[in-house]
Amino acid sequence: MQYECVLITGGTGSFGKTMLRDLLSSGVGEVRVLSRDEEKQDALRTEIRDPRLRFYIGDIRDRDSVDRAMAGVDHVFHAAALKQVPSCEFFPLEAVRTNILGSENVLHSAVAAGVRNVVCLSTDKAVFPVNAMGISKAMMEKLAQAVARSLGPAAATTISLVRYGNVMYSRGSAIPLFIRQIKSRTPITITEPTMTRFLMPLRDSVALVHHAFQHARQGDLFVRKAPAATIADLVTALKELFDRPEHPVEVIGWRHGEKLYETLVSAQELAQSEDMVNYYRICMDDRDLNYRAYFSEGDTHVVEQHDYHSHNTERLDINGIKALLLSLPEIRAELEAWSTRG
Repeated sequence: MQYECVLITGGTGSFGKTMLRDLLSSGVGEVRVLSRDEEKQDALRTEIRDPRLRFYIGDIRDRDSVDRAMAGVDHVFHAAALKQVPSCEFFPLEAVRTNILGSENVLHSAVAAGVRNVVCLSTDKAVFPVNAMGISKAMMEKLAQAVARSLGPAAATTISLVRYGNVMYSRGSAIPLFIRQIKSRTPITITEPTMTRFLMPLRDSVALVHHAFQHARQGDLFVRKAPAATIADLVTALKELFDRPEHPVEVIGWRHGEKLYETLVSAQELAQSEDMVNYYRICMDDRDLNYRAYFSEGDTHVVEQHDYHSHNTERLDINGIKALLLSLPEIRAELEAWSTRG
């Protein structure tokens, strides 16, 4: 699929930068980055010297700054969000302002500008949410599908979503933290050893976005199937890779709003999904408030399913985790630097 002009909101984050590089390598006409951090934009401008790359300082909370970046765009990848669970837990209204109201600005700006495709990023924490970050992302999903429902299938703009689990080695995630602790010879801090999390390389999360751009119908939500691991096994795999098998581990207890396992797709969603081998397509419920049967009869077509979560997906053993880690260029670079530390 050939992209003409793509806007990435939050394009200086780990996910946004990976998507940016992928687009530039695939012959995109122009990529725009909208974010509010001028220092990160300047660093990215210095790192990637490409005339097709354009930067817009702004905040998705401000509709005018979104509109300026949106003019002339044909695809939008909406990645801007507050993503840290503790930050959102202690400042939940900030999560509302960015993840919900900011997303509303992006969606309505895209529709007004006649954008062809909008793909919004969500997270497994939006399924059965127990923390403010997950709740705000769940509301973002509902908002995006409400706009999609109001547009209808024949609209010029198609709105879809992608939902993913832990993206490996993304900024602020556990793996870079554990590596820093190994290198600094401080104890690795974990909350609960039996906790499981999905493990998705950045390359797979980018492939998920491309899949949505290419296959989305109005209101679709796409999930890429992924393996999972316990936190204890992940730590053991890292210690073995860095040849520090005796490195101390400290269990610090549960953080605010954490779950024992994460769910990528609920059983109810699976009942209205299409299995696309590596992906699930979860179709939007296109009934509206005036649908009589919604109140008096409901949906009689119910398929018995189980939630798809990190406890019942493919479970990687330590060797499997090591192989997946070694497939990441960031991990190979970390190991090379570690081996030459003198």
